[in-house]
This record gives sequence, structure tokens and C-alpha cells, in this order.
Amino acid sequence: MSQDFEIKNKVAESGLVNFDLSKLVPKGKRTGIDLKDFLYEGLILKEKDFREKVAAINPEEYRDSYLYIYNSADAIVPLWAYFLLTAKLTDSAKKIVFGNREDLEVLLMHNALQTYDFTDLMGKRVLVKGCSDESIPENAYIELVEQLKPIVKSLMFGEACSNVPIFKN
Repeated sequence: MSQDFEIKNKVAESGLVNFDLSKLVPKGKRTGIDLKDFLYEGLILKEKDFREKVAAINPEEYRDSYLYIYNSADAIVPLWAYFLLTAKLTDSAKKIVFGNREDLEVLLMHNALQTYDFTDLMGKRVLVKGCSDESIPENAYIELVEQLKPIVKSLMFGEACSNVPIFKN
């Protein structure tokens, strides 16, 4: 006696659209530049020495990188120093920010979310993927909700088998 069982994909039938925020993470090398390395004895900015060190930088080492400039020294660095370093690298790097790696990631995700076309999610039931191999700043999830709330029918977070409802329009 043989019975035919039909296996149904309830998730596919539900009309739920999965959205993986990690797909928006820009790909590319991340590099930090510590201004301490450009200071005399790691403490004092001497203009002539600073300019020489900046001039010695090979911009090709930073080609298509995402750069974050920070200062780990307890030293005051004049704003023109950031101008000079950025001017040297801006034609090579994809993006340059002041701050740490986390600041860079927040800005990159902000830019990605601001330029992403969400129109295909209009009126849909959306499930934002909860687990990812990529490190995604928490702020990206906040910005994503801001983008999706006005346009989607409902928003959930997690996985299809275990999700948290966020809102329904």
C-alpha cells in the first residue's frame, strides 16, 4: 500500500520575502591609518616631518580600500593634517573616514541603505534575516526599519521557522 505525500513549502506559499542585510555590506579591504605613526615621538606634529611622511606614502597600497584614520596618541592634531592625508589618498581609496573600524562600517552601511532601491519590497511581507556571517552594525538595522516601515505590509526579524513580528501596516 503506497501513499503519495506532497511536501509543501509553507514559507514559499506564504508570500514572505527574505531580506539579507549582509548582501549590502560593501566588499573590499578595510585599512586603518594611525596618525600616531606620523607624529614626532608619537606625541607632537611637526609640519615638515608630517608632510614628508605623507609624501612618502604609496597611494597604490590603498587602491580600492576603505580607510579609517584615527589617532591613538594623546596628542592634538590640527585639522589640516587630516586634509593633507586625505588629499594624498582620496584618488586611490574607495572611502576615507575619521574614526575607528566600527565608524567606517556604520557609514558604509548607511550609504548602502540610502542608495538601495527598496521598491521591489513595496507592499510585501518582509523577513529580515537574523543570522549572518558578516558583521553588521546595529545602526544598519535601525536604518533598515526606517526605510521599510513606510512601504512594506509587514516586517519580521529572524528566520522563517522562528521569527519576531516587528509591525504590520
